Amino acid sequence: MNPFHLFSVEHLLTIALILIFSVLLFVFRNQIQEKGKERIFRFSLAILLLVSETSYHIWLVYENAWSSKTSLPLQLSDIVVLLAIVMLLTNSYKLFQFMYFAGLGSSIQAIITPDLGQFSFPHFRYIEFFVSHGGVVLACLLMVVTKKYRPTIPSMWVTVLIVNIYAACIYFVNKILKSNYLYIMKKPKNASLLDYLGSWPWYLLSMELVMIVSFYILYSPFWLKRKIDEK
Repeated sequence: MNPFHLFSVEHLLTIALILIFSVLLFVFRNQIQEKGKERIFRFSLAILLLVSETSYHIWLVYENAWSSKTSLPLQLSDIVVLLAIVMLLTNSYKLFQFMYFAGLGSSIQAIITPDLGQFSFPHFRYIEFFVSHGGVVLACLLMVVTKKYRPTIPSMWVTVLIVNIYAACIYFVNKILKSNYLYIMKKPKNASLLDYLGSWPWYLLSMELVMIVSFYILYSPFWLKRKIDEK
């Protein structure tokens, strides 16, 4: 197995595949919105995410690689996988409001700059990683398509507050476990956006600004549509 290389051919093809599936959700939205089909899509995606997340931890245990310092689902891009399952099964609008920003934002970042180390395609870890994070993207967009859920500016700022409170809690978890969840204690070894945001602890402030900007970008399609409708 060759180590993972950022923006390699297989990485770009994987991103393209996730993008194609996302576009197809909107292209075939009328067919997907039918009651029976909508439920099948939601439950199938929830099962896929559950199997993916469960199999990852089974693989870690099998390889004697599971560790509380690195394997707990405490990264934002990991915990949103579990929340996506709940959202898909319950149709929770309140959870969608959080997931649209935190789920999409963290998953897109993970897809673009994944922390995969030595695992590249077609390794299990590579496939599982993109199935999980790509699945979160599709789950959020599926709720937009089938339930016509829409994010709001107030919910965006609530999400910012929740993420910051969560990060403060994870800081103490990191101190206890001597871990680096949310990359609060130091930058990841792989290439990422954090490489351009300064040194510790200043990159934490830069990361806060990037998060807010990315949330506004995610909200922008709905803002543009509302402006067009008003005209």
